[in-house]
Amino acid sequence: MLRQEPGLPYPLGATWDGKGVNFALFSAHAEKVELCIFDANGRREAHRVELRENTHQIWHVYLPELRPGSLYGYRVYGPYDPQNGHRFNHNKLLIDPYAKQLLGALKWSNTHLGYRSESTQLDLSFDRRDSASNTPRGVVIDPSYQWGDDRAPKVPWDRSCIYETHVRGATMRHPGIDKPMRGSFAALGHQDVIDHIKSLGVTAVELLPVHAFVDDRFLVQKGLRNYWGYSTLNFFSPESRYLASNDLCEMKQMIARYHDNGLEVILDVVYNHTCEGSELGPTLSFRGIDNASYYRLMPDNPRYYINDTGCGNTVNIAHPRVLQMVMDSLRYWVEVMHIDGFRFDLAPILGRETAGFDREGGFFDAVMQDPVLNKVKMIAEPWDIGPGGYQLGAFPGGWAEWNDRFRDCSRKFWAGDPGVLPELAGRLLGSADHFDHSGRKPWASVNFITAHDGFGLSDLVSYNDKHNIANGEDNRDGHSSDHSNNHGCEGPSDDPAINALRARQRRNLMLTQLIAQGTPMILAGDEMGHSQQGNNNAYCQDNETTWLDWENADRTQLTFVRRALALRNDHPSLRQKRFLHGRQSTDPGLQDVQWLQQDATPMNDEQWQIEKRFVGLLLNNDPEEADTLYIAINGYDEDRPIVLPLNDREWRCELHTDEQWLENPQDFTSSKCDLRLHGMSIAVFSLLPSPELPS
Repeated sequence: MLRQEPGLPYPLGATWDGKGVNFALFSAHAEKVELCIFDANGRREAHRVELRENTHQIWHVYLPELRPGSLYGYRVYGPYDPQNGHRFNHNKLLIDPYAKQLLGALKWSNTHLGYRSESTQLDLSFDRRDSASNTPRGVVIDPSYQWGDDRAPKVPWDRSCIYETHVRGATMRHPGIDKPMRGSFAALGHQDVIDHIKSLGVTAVELLPVHAFVDDRFLVQKGLRNYWGYSTLNFFSPESRYLASNDLCEMKQMIARYHDNGLEVILDVVYNHTCEGSELGPTLSFRGIDNASYYRLMPDNPRYYINDTGCGNTVNIAHPRVLQMVMDSLRYWVEVMHIDGFRFDLAPILGRETAGFDREGGFFDAVMQDPVLNKVKMIAEPWDIGPGGYQLGAFPGGWAEWNDRFRDCSRKFWAGDPGVLPELAGRLLGSADHFDHSGRKPWASVNFITAHDGFGLSDLVSYNDKHNIANGEDNRDGHSSDHSNNHGCEGPSDDPAINALRARQRRNLMLTQLIAQGTPMILAGDEMGHSQQGNNNAYCQDNETTWLDWENADRTQLTFVRRALALRNDHPSLRQKRFLHGRQSTDPGLQDVQWLQQDATPMNDEQWQIEKRFVGLLLNNDPEEADTLYIAINGYDEDRPIVLPLNDREWRCELHTDEQWLENPQDFTSSKCDLRLHGMSIAVFSLLPSPELPS
């Protein structure tokens, strides 16, 4: 029998102090808590310890004989009373919400159900089968790690560019990485991968969920997997399939290598729901520990869950202990794992109080005053399916937000939709209609054309319809419209004209987000022509559909993306720190922004009302730096003559999406020359310094 001491109610979780391990678990409604300690291989329950101490609803015990590497879980006793919100079942082994590492994969079985699946009353019945043999164990860790001189890059928001990628998909087909290592943190930290990402000119990688998650049961039954990872099992443990070495240091080493190369690491996190699903879901952790505290339940019938996520349940951030768990988790990833920021899935849920979404709610207040979290990047996905769930532009100062209005407007314009140009103009200037308030800056708008959800760039110009049959849902899943255009043929084509137009449209779409004010985000694979064969919801495709094909990368596209990002990084006019409203510049005849027609005359209100597909954008970064750009956007199918502004000055063509220019760049041009802009293309010109007059 293990020797035990009362221990402390803090910190929550299993904490090794160099002499023993303190265990602390929150449960407001439990009647009894038992700690199960397993043997070294996790198969046999070697000890069961009752936590007799309960301080402020924290159950705790200290075991002086225990060491790191010990495997454990909990059994929590209390009322099984679903109609009043309680679903305790001590027959189910429960995962510690604060476990820092998990051993073993979840093996789906009806033993995970708190109710008898054969009962006509379903979740109102009670199941006595033991789930331990099918449930992962928590691992007591030693958190020590020699970080050396590791420093967060702390890239300013106005210099940031994000690269959204997937730990597994980024490396599963990389020829320079040994096959046993592929798909892991170690592989993502391989110098060849880092060199590629750094060569693009981005400043941060944003990783799809790496918190421990499960392959949903309905997917396993179809022979599929949860590839994206939006089905969280634990908010502190990294997903074990991403650890080639089964050692947490592997992830830390990866992060340190990115920092050494000046790259930030941002995590996509899912604090809005868990993998336990609806009232018919499994009892794995939170549900069996304290269902009524961890989840938002229907007020008039707490047997059922509020489902503002579309995933069966909603985490109850309004509960102080649940809010504490989320804050503790975020701090852990910053302080212990050296993460540089977070992208929050379905973020309005984090701010939903009793009366609805509140940008001054408890979670946002907690983040704002937190000395650790208020220094890292916070990015919201500003929508969910709950009441008042669309909150673009409504998040607090200091936050950035995914801007779907930018995405949809840009796609519609290049797909040929009419009447889009006036909105596109606003999106290119940072979507001031949503973000220019409360002291917020243009960088608050995260501008993206593609993300993991929906068509990638190649498919966006190659498919009119989704092709999701491989997902096993009869093509019913995924968005019904991606505002795409296949340009004459559904899917791959042998027609050189179609392929040339598609290639140019990829460049147009990519450049559109890189010339816009705000923070650009690029989807991994778009720089190399990756295609998912028309699947716009590849969440369950852990295969070559989603894995990047390094050996067959489109080198022309890759070169263009590098040039486009270099252009953005070199020109502060594309990275303004304030919103542009046509203010007068100190340079005579220049404003901070002007919209021009083909003949370089200003657009007026009447012109904006006419259906047009050409516009010129004159940007000036004065007074900070002398940097003036003219961006000509031709959305017409045919070539258009253009006149450059400031006809007494010289311009240089910095970048053009037309393939002829890419093959033979022309550096200098005069505003007095006759120019024609290729149909469906963008050209960017920089103003050359005025020649100095002789003294």
